[in-house]
Amino acid sequence: MEINIISVGRLKERYLQEGIDEFIKRLRPYSRINMIELADERIPANPSLKEQEAIKNKEGERILSSLGERTYVIALDIKGKPMSSEGLARSIQDLQVQGYSSISFIIGGALGLSTDLLKRADFRLSISQMTFTHQMVRLILLEQVYRAFRIIRGEPYHL
Repeated sequence: MEINIISVGRLKERYLQEGIDEFIKRLRPYSRINMIELADERIPANPSLKEQEAIKNKEGERILSSLGERTYVIALDIKGKPMSSEGLARSIQDLQVQGYSSISFIIGGALGLSTDLLKRADFRLSISQMTFTHQMVRLILLEQVYRAFRIIRGEPYHL
């Protein structure tokens, strides 16, 4: 199984990069992980709704062009469906049984995801009702993917 984490913007915090590197290392026995960072758009001070939509659309186009044809797309969206760690494990396992060899998790920019990208998504996942930085979500998501693979294999996961 190939897991793609496609995110808008550069990761700047060293401590988060160290955590991400650790979970990528832990995931190697289970899956190939691709971290794909796409450029974010500059957001002017006090952007109008029209400017916000234009920014989301430009970022969305970049994301859409980076998706493979046969990948299952999971958009991280605060309005998405919440899921437990066990539920994520079941979903990944079900996708494998259905013949998917690639899952792409999408983390949008500061303004969120474009309408076109949300339409393309096969599933919308809410990580939490709380707000996290987009950089922090990368680490949280990788930890949950690692936990899911441990659950799938029947290995202890409350570590």
